[in-house]
Amino acid sequence: MSTPHVVITGANRGIGLALAQQYHTAGASVTAVCRHPSEALEQLGVAIIDGIDVTEPEALTLLAERLKGESIDILINNAGLLEGDNFDSFASDSIERQFRVNAVAPLNVCRTLRENLNEGSKIALITSRMGSMADNGSGGQYGYRMSKAALNAAGVSLARDLAPAGVAVGLLHPGYVQTDMVNHRGDISAEEAASRLVQRIEELNLANSGGFRHSNGESLPW
Repeated sequence: MSTPHVVITGANRGIGLALAQQYHTAGASVTAVCRHPSEALEQLGVAIIDGIDVTEPEALTLLAERLKGESIDILINNAGLLEGDNFDSFASDSIERQFRVNAVAPLNVCRTLRENLNEGSKIALITSRMGSMADNGSGGQYGYRMSKAALNAAGVSLARDLAPAGVAVGLLHPGYVQTDMVNHRGDISAEEAASRLVQRIEELNLANSGGFRHSNGESLPW
């Protein structure tokens, strides 16, 4: 069996870095995509495509050029943005930024790299249970919740649209992870979250494509 090629956005730190490390250790060919590589990423020994802001069309054009002719077995859209807010404090520009990064950019990345995907390829969208309507018991976090709900909607459509080509799409909540995004207040490490996500991606297929799952394997409500 050939070495799988895994492409990960937002791979310079946190969950993205942990995913790059675990796939690299397992023997996969990893391409880490980021704006600015961290020292930890540079030390991994994986291929790095930096200077990529996934919200910028020019950067996506560069990404396509750098990956031209390369098959992608697993595409992990991990880059994300959380700007906390509540009803009294939310700002429209903050909500729009989160939409661009969390919802629009992953869709554009998938379209940009469509020609690199083949029958049997998998797309993982790192989303959040905060995008669930049924699971919202605390309110607030308007920009993040709305953008992740939009990403979930996009992911289901992607699953339907790419099924004829044999490409499966998974919407995966990593858990409450100890990363910079939440000031390391999470209850599991990035390494544990990455390990769980790798298992969920391994289980991803056309039969469960478009599903919304916690990294622990639990199915999440919409």
